Amino acid sequence: MNHDIASPAEAATTRRRALGAAVALLAGGAVPLTASRAAARSDGEPWDTPDMSDTPDTPDHVCTGAYDAEFEASLAAADDLFGSQEMRGIPEGPPEQYAMPLRRGFRVTAPYGIRGDWLAGHHTGIDLAVPQGTPVYAVGSGVVLVARWSGAYGNAVTVRMPDEHYSLVAHLSSIAVREGARIDAGTLLGRSGATGRATGPHLHLEVRARREYGSDINPVSYLAKRGVRLL
Repeated sequence: MNHDIASPAEAATTRRRALGAAVALLAGGAVPLTASRAAARSDGEPWDTPDMSDTPDTPDHVCTGAYDAEFEASLAAADDLFGSQEMRGIPEGPPEQYAMPLRRGFRVTAPYGIRGDWLAGHHTGIDLAVPQGTPVYAVGSGVVLVARWSGAYGNAVTVRMPDEHYSLVAHLSSIAVREGARIDAGTLLGRSGATGRATGPHLHLEVRARREYGSDINPVSYLAKRGVRLL
């Protein structure tokens, strides 16, 4: 009998400890991507094969990795530079200040929160499959913190919104905004693609309650409370 197999509770504890360690490292600056990979995988399996056995069928056009220490450090630096002063004291906008990220039909290929080998232990956003080059729009107003190549997220745009939440759209084929720009809901951010760690063209939409990885919330519920029905 193999006594080295961790129980589900022990595995969950290991993930939480790894996430805490990674966040602590980020507080002091960027850490190598290899360190985040090692923290995320304790079973020796490849990083690029998340376990989606809980779903009836393996989804296509999804994220295959959603944590990148260099990106998280860049986001923190950009937030300190652009976000804090720009957004301080600005009240949350009314429901009409929120918008759909896409203006055409899409297919959900990976819902929010499914379990897998992401460092958070679950899918931190929702994956919406659309053709390459589909326009992607801002779900809320705010200041653009990051609009560049973002490691596992590929070409990505992160916006700090007036309610202190952060929206992130990833795997874009092109980016249409610049860092530091103030934007409105519905502003064109770029076009969909499959950059970064992705198995095909789709939009990864993520909403965070704070800027740190692991503070994600359900983007469907977030938008619904603000008058935008994604699903």
